[in-house]
Amino acid sequence: MAFSTAGRTGPLAEINVTPLIDVMLVLLIIFIVTAPMVTRPIPLQLPQRSERPVDRPDPPPPIALHLDAANQLTWDGTPVAMAQLQGRLQQQAAEHAGNLPQLRISTDANAEYGGLVKILAAAEASGMNRIALEH
Repeated sequence: MAFSTAGRTGPLAEINVTPLIDVMLVLLIIFIVTAPMVTRPIPLQLPQRSERPVDRPDPPPPIALHLDAANQLTWDGTPVAMAQLQGRLQQQAAEHAGNLPQLRISTDANAEYGGLVKILAAAEASGMNRIALEH
């Protein structure tokens, strides 16, 4: 029986699998070589469990700062000048080093945005990092 392709004018749809097999063999060799390296143990020194309780001091009471519509600042209900704010915050940071109090900042709806920016800048400059914004 003879097969003839004289009547076919379309492209041949045969896939050459030789390059595919070559690539697969190279990948197989790479995985065989690298697998023993991955299973090698990595030395770690983990901390040991201790039965000693951790002494955590109680957090200091939070500082409530309020800015009203007239841009008057109050510290726990006591009026304070904006110029004195950073000094007082630095004093609190020095007194409670390592265990800073939380700043709870609230503003009136009609307060100027610049006043809040000054409060946040003073808090950042004094090292306060526990800040809560309240409404």
